[in-house]
Amino acid sequence: MRTLEGDVQAARSQPARTKNTVVLNWRDPWHPEGGGSELYVHQVAKQMRDAGRQLTWVTASYPGAVKDETVDGIRFIRRGGHITVYLWVAWLFLSGSLARRTGGIDAVLEVQNGMPFLATRLTRSRVVVLVHHVHREQWSVVGPVLARIGWFAESRVAVRANRGSQYVAVSDVTRRELVELGVRSADIRLAFNGMPPVPDYDAGARSTEPTLAVLSRLVPHKQIDHVIAALPSLLEEFPTIRLRVMGEGWWGEQLHQQSAALGLDEHIDFLGRVDERTKFEELSRSWVHVLPSVKEGWGLSIVEAGHAGTPSVAYADAGGVAEAILDGVTGLLARDEADLRVQVEHLLRDRFLREELGVKAFVRSGEFTWDTAARQIMAALDGA
Repeated sequence: MRTLEGDVQAARSQPARTKNTVVLNWRDPWHPEGGGSELYVHQVAKQMRDAGRQLTWVTASYPGAVKDETVDGIRFIRRGGHITVYLWVAWLFLSGSLARRTGGIDAVLEVQNGMPFLATRLTRSRVVVLVHHVHREQWSVVGPVLARIGWFAESRVAVRANRGSQYVAVSDVTRRELVELGVRSADIRLAFNGMPPVPDYDAGARSTEPTLAVLSRLVPHKQIDHVIAALPSLLEEFPTIRLRVMGEGWWGEQLHQQSAALGLDEHIDFLGRVDERTKFEELSRSWVHVLPSVKEGWGLSIVEAGHAGTPSVAYADAGGVAEAILDGVTGLLARDEADLRVQVEHLLRDRFLREELGVKAFVRSGEFTWDTAARQIMAALDGA
């Protein structure tokens, strides 16, 4: 005879159904233009995978990319380019193709990097919108017409389409900016960046020469030209100064030309895209890490530099960096380009301050984990 207790025990003995989550992000971790946003999503996705979820990441294609493959236990579907990926995503949802491929969709994590996917209009599944930062300042890079269209889509269309949906912001600055656009504060969770896995590396000693490190994609809004422009003045006091630039991007040629025009080729090393070990070795040997970006949701490189005991300098009004850096504690914040040079010069000149900020930056880097970020996002996806 069946009993209620027997039914409960039988139900408990059944394995829980795997939760299928679709991730929408216009780039994947290996995209030539990939950066901190992709690293964030990749780390969180691996945590979600370890928690027993099935992950399908839909993203744009690029030269050499495989259309469909599974990497790190995550299925990647690559279609279209920078713009057409949004059309592909719409077709995959509306045609039912994505649901068939995944065996059903429980939730969608839409990573909104300026242009929205508008997943709430494509599926009845729960949609969580992850925002690193609002792109008000960056839209100017694409020209006046596309900038107006893009900003309208981000600030008006997306906010209206996602009304009532759960948002996740990576910093309190981003949360406040979303509220200014009309997103309800109660609908926004915070999930700070974690500290990426650190490989074994040879930390060695600090360079004997004054050395600045930049870790960034080479694109206009990262404003690496501000650091290059500061070098001639810094050379007056630090004639052996070196700038080590890690990263690649389509703006690289302009930066090389700027370096040559200022006669700085002997003082600047463009290292290109580096592996994790090289990255931490470079950061640990540098005196100061500089992030001159116009806007960041958080500034993951600041935490990475902190792990290497290296203080950072960035702009106070550049979004989440004002949270990633505790001004005067783990690094320094600058008001403008002229002040950026002054703050860098201050740290180069004051060894005691550099070391004090570096130690505190190292301690603070241990406060951020991907496990915490993933738990926040999974709770949002589950409607907890």
